[in-house]
Amino acid sequence: MSIKNVTVIGTGIMGAPMARNIARAGFSLTVWNRTRAKAEALSDVATVVDDPRSAVASADAVVTMVDNSPIVTQIYFGENGIVEAAPKGALFIDMSSIQPAVARDHADALSKTGHRHLDAPVSGGEKGAIEATLAIMAGGEASDFAEAETLLSAMGRATHVGVHGAGQVAKLANQVIVAVTIGAVSEAMLLAQEGGCDPAALRDALMGGFATSRILELHGERMVERNFVPGGPLELQLKDLENALEVARSAGLSLPLTEKTRDAFHTLAHEMKMGRHDHAAYLLWLEAINSGKRLGTGETSAPPLKA
Repeated sequence: MSIKNVTVIGTGIMGAPMARNIARAGFSLTVWNRTRAKAEALSDVATVVDDPRSAVASADAVVTMVDNSPIVTQIYFGENGIVEAAPKGALFIDMSSIQPAVARDHADALSKTGHRHLDAPVSGGEKGAIEATLAIMAGGEASDFAEAETLLSAMGRATHVGVHGAGQVAKLANQVIVAVTIGAVSEAMLLAQEGGCDPAALRDALMGGFATSRILELHGERMVERNFVPGGPLELQLKDLENALEVARSAGLSLPLTEKTRDAFHTLAHEMKMGRHDHAAYLLWLEAINSGKRLGTGETSAPPLKA
């Protein structure tokens, strides 16, 4: 079965540019979003509908890109759930970041209704979504991945990493690296500044060396510019770290760096009320515990925030 008609559900920061790239690749595109205005922004390349069930009525593949497990479950199986409205054999590709166990439950439930499933979360943030350079980690049947590969390639670089749920585990591994590295970059830049370095010059000096990373490149720049408008909202990073630690507990593992980083993001989200800041705002927690020392000035003050 070849995929021609694609429905995208969830057209927010990530879903909208992903949908646009799907249309650019030549697929017939239908979109639905709870807030219709966000879907309307795609009306030049897609059919915008008011009802998620009608959105999937002719879909060969249904891509979901929403915030968390309960939302995916509600969209699939809740009142007015889309599964019953989709054609038999339709491939559901959930690109949200959710718990691996929930992804496996979804795959099992979908198979019982004559549908198929891939869990295919992404990494690369808004920039990667816009530029179609996302890292896509897919779990599920190899044959379903092969069928979806052209569609997934419209959004980035797709890799089949294993059975149902494996895509979500791979994403959690990715998020552990991202979160801990954001913390390391924050600490290194504040340390260097207080030792007499210019933070922007430090970032330039380290690029190309052994400490080079996308986090240093992109989030290091955000820290220097004090730009915490979300590409990746901090509250979603926290959710991923909680999910990673849940998987670790189930496997009998202790991940001390992840635990410490989770605690910092928890403080930022719940005590400092910064859940909708970019996850580079880890720097603000670090500044707070260091008596308000502020990257970029070496001064002690309450850091101003960009909205």
